[in-house]
Amino acid sequence: MNWDRIQGNWKQVSGQAKAQWGKLTDDDLDIVAGRREEMAGKIQERYGVAKEEAHNQIAEWARKATDAWFTPAKPKE
Repeated sequence: MNWDRIQGNWKQVSGQAKAQWGKLTDDDLDIVAGRREEMAGKIQERYGVAKEEAHNQIAEWARKATDAWFTPAKPKE
C-alpha cells in the first residue's frame, strides 16, 4: 500500500496500527500522525527492537493494507 495514502487517512488506519502494535497508546498514534519515521521510533521505544526491525514491521503492515482500512466506521445507532 502506498504510504502517502496511509498517512493521508491516518485517522481511519490508526485503529489497524493499534491492533498490530497493542503497546502503542492513543497518544503515541496521535503523535505519529502517519509519519513513518515517528512510527518506527515509537515501535522501537515500546517494543525494544532495532530501527531496521521496526521499519520491516511497518513495511509488512503496510503491505497488508486493504481498501477496507480506509472506509470510515459507520456510527452505531
